[in-house]
Amino acid sequence: QAPLVESEGGLVQAGGSLRLSCAASERTFRNFPMAWFRQFPGKDRDLVASINHVGDVTFYADSVKGQFTISRNYDRNTLYLQMNNLKPEDTAVYFCAVSRQVWTNGHFAARDMDYWGKGILVEVSS
Repeated sequence: QAPLVESEGGLVQAGGSLRLSCAASERTFRNFPMAWFRQFPGKDRDLVASINHVGDVTFYADSVKGQFTISRNYDRNTLYLQMNNLKPEDTAVYFCAVSRQVWTNGHFAARDMDYWGKGILVEVSS
């Protein structure tokens, strides 16, 4: 079983909303920070948002502040990304990831992450 599995992406019209989910199979992931990244064609993966292991501290990229909300459910061992007012420029493949590093400010780089999901496409039509 893959350690992280994203779901609930897809096609949405501009201005619409989606909530991505990431189910974690490893119980130990509850103890670590998690994050969402996205990747545009031909580009590196960029951090979208991160959350500490408790779920009470978050970090957002400037480009999504006020638009996206990251959360996690400890009992379900699931990470979420609520995306509102989606724009065509939000079209990308979205990845969830886990870092075994101690949370400092949440500003993770892709190289800081130890486990990745396979990614899920979010496509926003104009």
